[in-house]
Amino acid sequence: MRAILRSRHRPETVPLAASNRTDACAPPAATDTAPLRALAEQAFSRTAGAPLIGGNAIRLLRDAEENYPAWLEAIGTAERSVLFENYIVHDDAIGSQFADALIARARQGVRVRLVYDWLGCLRTASRGYWARLREAGVEVRAFNPPRWESPLGWLSRNHRKSLSVDDRVAYVSGLCIGQVWAGDPRRGTGAWRDTGVEVRGPAVADVVHAFARAWAETGSPIPADELPRREAIASAGEAALRVLATMPSVAGLYRLDQMIAALARETLWLTDAYFVGTSSYVQALRQAAMDGVDVRLLVPGASDIPLLSPVSRGGYRSLLEAGVRVYEWNGPMLHAKSAVADGRWARVGSSNLNIASWMGNWELDVAAEDEAFAEEMEETYLADLDGATEIVLVAHNRVRRVDAASRRGLRRRAAGSGAPRQRRASGSAGQLAAGAIRVGNTFGAVIANRRVLGSAEAKTMATAGALLGVVALVAVLWPRLLAWPLAVLAGWSALALLVGAHRLHRKGESAEPGQGPPQGPAGR
Repeated sequence: MRAILRSRHRPETVPLAASNRTDACAPPAATDTAPLRALAEQAFSRTAGAPLIGGNAIRLLRDAEENYPAWLEAIGTAERSVLFENYIVHDDAIGSQFADALIARARQGVRVRLVYDWLGCLRTASRGYWARLREAGVEVRAFNPPRWESPLGWLSRNHRKSLSVDDRVAYVSGLCIGQVWAGDPRRGTGAWRDTGVEVRGPAVADVVHAFARAWAETGSPIPADELPRREAIASAGEAALRVLATMPSVAGLYRLDQMIAALARETLWLTDAYFVGTSSYVQALRQAAMDGVDVRLLVPGASDIPLLSPVSRGGYRSLLEAGVRVYEWNGPMLHAKSAVADGRWARVGSSNLNIASWMGNWELDVAAEDEAFAEEMEETYLADLDGATEIVLVAHNRVRRVDAASRRGLRRRAAGSGAPRQRRASGSAGQLAAGAIRVGNTFGAVIANRRVLGSAEAKTMATAGALLGVVALVAVLWPRLLAWPLAVLAGWSALALLVGAHRLHRKGESAEPGQGPPQGPAGR
């Protein structure tokens, strides 16, 4: 299969690569397509909300075995600054390694800033862990802790995982900090499957600015003279990259993922930890598959959020019927979030294919328009399929796993299929919310008769029906159990709105005539 993939013809005018084929060795006919390439570049930049940045080097890093040592080495060589943000940090052996590394640099006079997500680290790191860092000189901030003036504000999380050192190197990945990512040979537990990238060159500036925007959300901003400019960072390679720093309600990556699904002509291979695609995205994948594109989706066989697995599996049938090939990882948790299309475009980062990542969280991804990197991503994807089981439709449209003998040459790794499964200590409210949205979509389809449902969604419908039945029973027998929480939430929300309105009114009165609203750090 690998030989076939390499020899497959790729047209010179494939839209996904249009903006990256500007070298002097392009064929003569390329001049005729220059306007189309410029239009494609404009469309990608406006859709993603991120420009294409040339002159970079990008390196693929697999799992904790490759990511953690690279991160620790970069921290250890820091001379001026370390910017570190992560959704989950565990107070365990791995967490201690990173704490020691950050403390050592802070004591040497390096400016070390760290942002952790309040909800993500709620049960994984103690106050003493953060206190130890602060006492050593590390600037530590918690992202979006609960605030009384924002009753539901805690739903938006900083799901990013990034590290920037001295404006010379940056790391973007799906890995959090903890022993579960590295595995524990003494207990016989394998490492989680995850993916990250190392970036050098002008694109590092965009990773730094993304961190600065998140930092400003937690307190005073980083001074502008400490933030690098792209043109001040020397070229490090030939890769063209986009740094996709998404925030709540921006939906830049959502639009880009839809566009990639629409433009892919030969292959679109996806890996996702918590797949709960929206109806429009699922339809985009279906249309691509029905149009002859080789669309594949690799997801966990067992999730660290058990409630999400049946919700995710409920969406298999419509994909399989359209020709999308679905695989489940056999080993410990598959936590990677990546994509590769047409051997030209690839994405790696923190964003999952669900509404929580697309619309609700702060996320960070790197999209590369580089054939060498995309080819490496393809090779990695095929290697991952060796440790996965394909899901197929059988009689009556039921979904089942394929046995090893019928997987068209894809081999299962004995070690991968027999590895024990683990659960993470702390899940994500955003992933659960994404699952709830899928249940809600199914419920709405039944009530409003918007679309035809299949047998694979029967379990989701049954679960939703049972839950609503319980709510109805509680409302009849013990109405106060529902009334009091609703009254508290309504009163809390009303008070928060009134106080917010008063603050805005006072701010408007204090502003000088003719002045516009003050510009925040994100507007620079």
